[in-house]
Amino acid sequence: MKALIPAAGMGTRFMPYTKTVCKEMIMLVDKPVIQYVVEEGLSSGADEVVIINGPDKKLIEEHFSPNPELVKTLRDAGKDAYADAVEHAGNLKVSYVYQTYPRGLGDAVHTAASKTKDEPFFVLLGDVVVPDNRICERLKEVSEAHGNASVLAVLPVPEDMISRFGIVGGKETEPGVIKIDTMVEKPKPEDAPSNLSIFGRYLFTPRIQEILAHTKPGVGGEIQLTDAMIELLGEEDMYAVVIDENDGYDVGTVDTWAKTNAVLFAERK
Repeated sequence: MKALIPAAGMGTRFMPYTKTVCKEMIMLVDKPVIQYVVEEGLSSGADEVVIINGPDKKLIEEHFSPNPELVKTLRDAGKDAYADAVEHAGNLKVSYVYQTYPRGLGDAVHTAASKTKDEPFFVLLGDVVVPDNRICERLKEVSEAHGNASVLAVLPVPEDMISRFGIVGGKETEPGVIKIDTMVEKPKPEDAPSNLSIFGRYLFTPRIQEILAHTKPGVGGEIQLTDAMIELLGEEDMYAVVIDENDGYDVGTVDTWAKTNAVLFAERK
């Protein structure tokens, strides 16, 4: 089972910093954001994390590459904690596929179809971090309990934020689990089926890759993952796990990144 991390975007919200340093490599307390996400994927049962990278974002690959010379230099200087951190990052099981042009999240996921093949897989968006690594484990538990169905993480949001997210509706089958019957991308609050926003953690059946192969460009001229999910919902059961706002943290804007830094730093003390 693979865990996919789309990472080919431009990081526009962090310009001009992301003109030279990719968004995924922004530090969160003591390591880059993407390392949190890679570690989450590997701790959740994935045998490999596949980063869907951009051709010019080599910094990510350098971070996850072994560097025995640096490790030796640090150990010779008595800086074993730093040596351990470098060695750990370089030994994480990561591979890469390339999205040569950012054509949307759906296109990014489909770029890794040769990796996922006919198996279920996770998609972990890098705009959120989950420090305790529990959300994907919960998605897997619910999937297995419902015939290996696709499962999403969803988060209740205030009414004035509904139009910023994909929103799902459905019926609660057990506490905290929704059987999805509708999905709308960025609806007006009055048109939304609920206040449950898609959070950025997904477990998909292999069928989503087949659908993405023929999904046409949607909003913004991009291949939208939500469009493929809506089609999948017409063919297969799909569930949502309702999470709490403290289960994961948004790092997709400068404001939310700064707040998350403060929260995680305080927890380290």
